[in-house]
Amino acid sequence: MTSPDAKNAADLIITGCTALVHDDHEQVDFVEDATIVVRDGLIETVTTDDDLYDTPAGERIDARGQIAMPGLVNCHTHAPMVALRGIAEDLPLEEWFNDVIWPIESNLTDKDVELGARLACAEMIQGGVTCFADHYFSMDTVAAVVADCGMRANLGEAYFSSQGAEGRERSLDFALRQRGAADGRITTSLAPHAPYTVDDADLAATCQLAREHGLLVHIHAAENRDQTDTSLARHGRTPIEILQGAGLLDVDLLIAHGTGIVERDLPVLAGATGRVAVASAPRGYLKFAWPTTTPVRALRELGISVGLGTDGAASNSSLDVWDAMALTALVQKFTERDARWLTSRQALHHATLQSARAVGLGESIGSLAPGRKADIILVDLSGPHTQPVHDLPATLVHSARSSDVRTTIVDGRVLMRDRELLTLDVPGIVGELGERMPSLLDRSHGRKIQEYDA
Repeated sequence: MTSPDAKNAADLIITGCTALVHDDHEQVDFVEDATIVVRDGLIETVTTDDDLYDTPAGERIDARGQIAMPGLVNCHTHAPMVALRGIAEDLPLEEWFNDVIWPIESNLTDKDVELGARLACAEMIQGGVTCFADHYFSMDTVAAVVADCGMRANLGEAYFSSQGAEGRERSLDFALRQRGAADGRITTSLAPHAPYTVDDADLAATCQLAREHGLLVHIHAAENRDQTDTSLARHGRTPIEILQGAGLLDVDLLIAHGTGIVERDLPVLAGATGRVAVASAPRGYLKFAWPTTTPVRALRELGISVGLGTDGAASNSSLDVWDAMALTALVQKFTERDARWLTSRQALHHATLQSARAVGLGESIGSLAPGRKADIILVDLSGPHTQPVHDLPATLVHSARSSDVRTTIVDGRVLMRDRELLTLDVPGIVGELGERMPSLLDRSHGRKIQEYDA
């Protein structure tokens, strides 16, 4: 017979932490000596009420000395590309794509995608990322990995116009079949690659499908200034204006990168009637020596959410959102010539609530508040590189590292406890992936999945 206490027990109680919360004005704030109660995968309360210490719970975590934060959101990546980490270094973008990446990707099998996705999820869980937006191939395989390892994800099957109608139909089929999978942890999007690889007719058809089925569209656009200049020379329109012409600014849209967004694009974006967001991944822009970065300040002034991403590890070398957060703050200070912008509190907001909004989950994740999904990370700031703590937001953004994350929780389930991964076997994954490298890296066949010409 179940006791009354067991029946009313919480699933998880975290005690003694300092909790990062968002106030009524959406400013980042901190609650000291907080207790977080989780029930049925949701945050029931974040409180300083000592009486809750005695509430029965299936699991308890003593988090004294640790910071409880909303799980970080990687709002643009290509998770399986960790298999190609470091394979094409010190190259400009066109050579990176045409000479190395797209020829190798023509070799990809479902097994390669699975192992890459598993390794990526392990890296993200260890780095405090609880949700990611993925734009890649063989996404049923990635969905199975997400379901198995316990993460949350928005997934989109990428397609090009060179694939004909079949590519777009496959992306839609995936989005409709997998939406709500993994007990609701998987949401989906349509994933046209970019305006330079997907023509106007396919973009307009994508818009219609997104409107009809209520789907997010996740697309690379205005990735860099060269793409914008080329688009203007060829079509008389910027990539953002091409998206507008296809109707994509009037549906839910996640634009990857946007470093090529120019002044004439701002009133176009201001007129959008859909929920438009931009994902910024600054490490890759620095590696490719792009002359501009995502115009975060201008976009924020328009009310457009700017989330943080890493892009794929083949270009970015890591899936570390802490790194993206610090670089975003530093690069914005440099490009705006303003030491007061972007502040550490603002950077934390971009990594949490704004990133959640960017992937269409702003009402359910991104903050520690009653009714939100229990996607929580615990961060240990006791290391010599984070002490002493004079300014907690600055310590989190500029001193803390992904390795300071001790515990990662998704939907109330602990995926990593005290740095131990509970749902993924990294040595086994690495060993199996290493055996597949010779066939995956072969480029002697001369094939490529697409041509970069932007």
